[in-house]
Amino acid sequence: MLKRSLIFVHRWLGVALCVLFLLWFPSGIGMMYFPMPSVTPTARLERLPALDASKVVVSPAEAAAKLGVEVDDLRLSSFDGRPAYRVGFGGGDGPVLYADTGEEQGEVTTEMVQRVASAWTGQPVSGATVQEVSDVDQWTLQTRLGELSPVFKYSWPNGEQVYVSQVTGEVVQYTTTMSRIGAYLGPIPHWFYFTPLRKHGQEWSRVVIWSSGIGTIAAIIGVVIGAWMYSPSRKYRYAGAATSIPYRGHKRWHTVCGLIFGVATVTYAFSGMLSMDPFPSFNDRSQQRQPSIEPSIRAALRGDLDPAAFDAKHPRRALEQLAPLPVKELELTSFAGDAAYLARLANNETRVIPMGGEPRAGFDQNEIIRVVTTAAGGNMTTTVLDQYDRYYLDRTRRRPLPVVLAQATSGDETRYYIDPGTARVVQTYNSSNWVNRWLYNGLHSLNFPWLYNYRPLWDIVVITLMLGGTALCVTSLVLAWRVLGRTLARALNPKGASATLSEDLA
Repeated sequence: MLKRSLIFVHRWLGVALCVLFLLWFPSGIGMMYFPMPSVTPTARLERLPALDASKVVVSPAEAAAKLGVEVDDLRLSSFDGRPAYRVGFGGGDGPVLYADTGEEQGEVTTEMVQRVASAWTGQPVSGATVQEVSDVDQWTLQTRLGELSPVFKYSWPNGEQVYVSQVTGEVVQYTTTMSRIGAYLGPIPHWFYFTPLRKHGQEWSRVVIWSSGIGTIAAIIGVVIGAWMYSPSRKYRYAGAATSIPYRGHKRWHTVCGLIFGVATVTYAFSGMLSMDPFPSFNDRSQQRQPSIEPSIRAALRGDLDPAAFDAKHPRRALEQLAPLPVKELELTSFAGDAAYLARLANNETRVIPMGGEPRAGFDQNEIIRVVTTAAGGNMTTTVLDQYDRYYLDRTRRRPLPVVLAQATSGDETRYYIDPGTARVVQTYNSSNWVNRWLYNGLHSLNFPWLYNYRPLWDIVVITLMLGGTALCVTSLVLAWRVLGRTLARALNPKGASATLSEDLA
């Protein structure tokens, strides 16, 4: 009776969820190679013009005074093709002060929006179709559209689309034909990023959590049934020969695929549910139990900065020292209280320009270790990593190396990964993050160092599991179609119900 009950539950859960699982597995392969289109900091940096030292007139102290901010909150980059001091980082929604004239940027005009869109693609705006985006579409689901409106979309015949906010004068989204196709092959079906659902955040979250949670239960039951029905002694007969599986046709293939890929299906469904943080109260309590010294570490790396420190070297002089390297941005920063410029180049490399002396590739690793150890009161072990480890890794190899690893020897034993090129903490890990690290990322992406750092071995293993899961879902879809067909037939012909009952329970 228990076996029949499990089969009944598994069958109908499979009927309900087989299409969703069939979306998840093939799109998982797409997720390996196609990200959701977005405007990354690297993409912004690539499209900025190189700073012209001769046009930089205003000093950092003058800019900070006019904007009413701290000097180390500023960066010198470009706006509308002119050198400009900008407040904050990322999307660039802070105030702007032009470094050539000292005037503050006011209202963003339509002409300026057009110039921004044209500069991004290198195409004349006259060749684009213009549309005001009044409601979120497929490519602005992750955009704070209400805060950035009005937003205008410029579409060119070659498939490039640029979304520009007239509030900030910034590109907030950029897509191409290939990036949109890639999104439909990967992130959109995998994350259920279908506009009518995703624009309702809470409802979308509930759908993903409940479907993946119920899917996990269905997969577990399937594994139990498969193991229960499997006969090592081959007591069944199939095509006149002894066999370990009592089924035939698609049900037999479904059982075979389940025995081979069932456990992987369980882990993928379960870890996918964890990606949505279904137990926020648990995570909140874990984090509250783990006091962190991270703020003191970050503060020690920066230190107290005297606003007048940048008077010792005008940005124009710093740019001249790096010539002819194309500098896209100068960040006004400090290390242990000593002011410095952090130059970001066209190839995303960085250079440190101290107030006294010549530019160098980065900050001194031994000095970083000294500052961090002092800030932690000596309760810290340090080492320099030349390769990724189990908590700091990247299959695209874009995260900086080498890094200084500083690990607390007490409390939550937090690990701090510090980039010597910027003297910034680029990643942290402590025991409160284990669920996200191992049960989500570990199980969902298989990003274990012994596999993740070796490509294409990682690709082969993951694609094999995805294809196996896809085969399992295809057989499930066929069986679900047959179950629905028989159910509908019984509803239309009650007299034939008893003839198919035994088959349904087999």
